[in-house]
Amino acid sequence: MDIFAFRLRGLSLAALTLTVTLFIDEDQYDLWLCCFIISTVDGMIVTSALIIWKALMCITGSESPVVVVLSGSMEPGFKRGDILFLHMSKDPIRAGEIVVFNVDGREIPIVHRVIKVHEREDTGEVDVLTKGDNNYGDDRLLYAHGQLWLQRHHIMGRAVGFLPYVGWVTIIMTEKPIIKVCLLCQSIVFM
Repeated sequence: MDIFAFRLRGLSLAALTLTVTLFIDEDQYDLWLCCFIISTVDGMIVTSALIIWKALMCITGSESPVVVVLSGSMEPGFKRGDILFLHMSKDPIRAGEIVVFNVDGREIPIVHRVIKVHEREDTGEVDVLTKGDNNYGDDRLLYAHGQLWLQRHHIMGRAVGFLPYVGWVTIIMTEKPIIKVCLLCQSIVFM
């Protein structure tokens, strides 16, 4: 079955090549073949990246297994531009752990340390209070209006590893949109 499928793919590529050679001359064929190969490799890279991202989501249990530190609130431990790897387990959250959480009304997740954990005796649910290592006070001012604690559904994951400075690419493209436009134009030109 695999050999048959391989032959079919080979035949379809041969038919495509024959069709292209009928309509363009030999010099243009080399250029077309080069562009075709580059486009195919680009598509494979994008597809592979998406597959890896989805696999990481399944393995880590986190909706966002990788995040970039966007501010200096966690210095000196994590600096702006560091990439954090997250994992979301069923283990109880403890004071001292670094978590990434979403707050209602904010788009960007926040990376801070858990400073207090309060378990409700009646339901067993856990409330968490966080603070940036480089901040003076806790995060209650960052939480949604009237919210004093985070619940488990706010937490995206725990930091389990990091790569220093690698996230600067993301920060630069977010803060300087002209660079993103230039990179997109360059990729279109070379496709």
